Amino acid sequence: MALPLQAPGLVAGVDEAGRGPLAGPVVAAAVILDPRRRIRGIKDSKQLEAEEREELAIKIRGAALSWSVAWADVEEIDCHNILQATHLAMRRALIGLHIHPGHVQVDGNLCPSFIGLPMKCSYEAIVDGDALKTCIGAASILAKVARDRMMVELDALYPEYGFAAHKGYSTPQHYKALKRHGPTPIHRRSFEPVRLAGERRLTLADMGEMAPEAAVVAL
Repeated sequence: MALPLQAPGLVAGVDEAGRGPLAGPVVAAAVILDPRRRIRGIKDSKQLEAEEREELAIKIRGAALSWSVAWADVEEIDCHNILQATHLAMRRALIGLHIHPGHVQVDGNLCPSFIGLPMKCSYEAIVDGDALKTCIGAASILAKVARDRMMVELDALYPEYGFAAHKGYSTPQHYKALKRHGPTPIHRRSFEPVRLAGERRLTLADMGEMAPEAAVVAL
């Protein structure tokens, strides 16, 4: 395996998608853009329509000097918490770059721990970085597009939840499905709405195993 190239003059942008949803992984991307190949239209992925994100993602993957997408799954989110899982996904995305940058710009107010990463570079957290820095905006687009595709695939496994439409976020449709069907294996049980839905469903299931008169008393 070839060792990553060292490029001290280049900057990598890092961002995530999916910190807020009740279901699915949190996805991060790292991007090193080519200064000689400008891509018009890059900005915070939340400010773009889905079709625009898809088109820009193709351009970014084709023109970037290096890019990488990684994620932390639901088990890791529930085990560590969403912040630590997000940072884990960011670390994995950086490890996936085949070029080691001299500087890393991360969206937000806190950088993940870079202890043990196989690269020597400086790091910077930038609030609203996906709107202020093109490289972070590019990372936000790749992360969002990748996660949306994952949720569309998961929709085929759990069609009653509507993941293809809301991507796991808190919507009336999602809450209604949670209340009716309970959490799936891809729901974040450490998130309170999911936990409460699971507890309510378990309670009703337990009551169903009681003698009829006991169930009436319990209700």
